[in-house]
Amino acid sequence: MRPPIPGLRATATAAACAALLAGAVALAPTAAAVSPDTATAPYDCGAYGSADLTLHATQNGTRATLTPVFPDLTAPVAIPANTISATLRLEKNGGPATTTFTNSSSPAIPAGSPIVVTLVGTVAPGDSLDSYLGSGSLRMSIGAVLITCNALAKQTPGPFVFD
Repeated sequence: MRPPIPGLRATATAAACAALLAGAVALAPTAAAVSPDTATAPYDCGAYGSADLTLHATQNGTRATLTPVFPDLTAPVAIPANTISATLRLEKNGGPATTTFTNSSSPAIPAGSPIVVTLVGTVAPGDSLDSYLGSGSLRMSIGAVLITCNALAKQTPGPFVFD
């Protein structure tokens, strides 16, 4: 049996690790970016009051996910999972066209917690989406209760621009 060559095993191990890492990075999908990733706009929800809606946005290819959060619109009772249906319309590229985001499921929401849903829509590179100032910008159905909210102003710091 030959004596080991000093440092050869460490060099071979480091080279193998580097090759695996390079391969993993090369195969990793590229993440698209949306800017800004958070925007806020005032909404009037009729009998449910007016509040600032904060939207958090992410993008994966042509799929965009928006998570609207009304910190002041809270569940008066516990809401079971998959009982909220929501639709959000945003003005596309300065209008009049709009892009619609909807949900297919919703989390359980404890009483007293903000109502949060995750909405999904389709975007194209360069799409610029901002608050839709028409009637019914956001509609949420929670069981038999329908909440219709209208955007009162454009988003700050500005529209979502998708890659």
